Amino acid sequence: MTEKTVFKRIIDREIPAKIVYEDQWCMAFEDIKPVAPTHLIVIPKKEIPSANQISQEDEAIVGHLFVAMRTIAERLGLDGGYRVVTNCGPDAGQEVMHLHFHMLAGRKFSWPPG
Repeated sequence: MTEKTVFKRIIDREIPAKIVYEDQWCMAFEDIKPVAPTHLIVIPKKEIPSANQISQEDEAIVGHLFVAMRTIAERLGLDGGYRVVTNCGPDAGQEVMHLHFHMLAGRKFSWPPG
């Protein structure tokens, strides 16, 4: 049996998190190691290991995540903008093998990123 990821354990309410948004398809919560004044993790409730495992049947879920992020930005008043980042695989810095997006805001960001 595969061990649950930390994100699945948050979805199942086995680990507490500061949830800022939730609906039937996704959840957003504060990152425990923020790199910006606003740093949220946005995840699908469906377990998809990474962007490389997104299938055609996941199109609606992934699209929904972006609509949810827009809703979150509106609710939090992120009028100055925000950055959305996903890491795909260990070489890109993915630590939790559950598709997730970092929503970063509250300061200016440079380009190119690290």
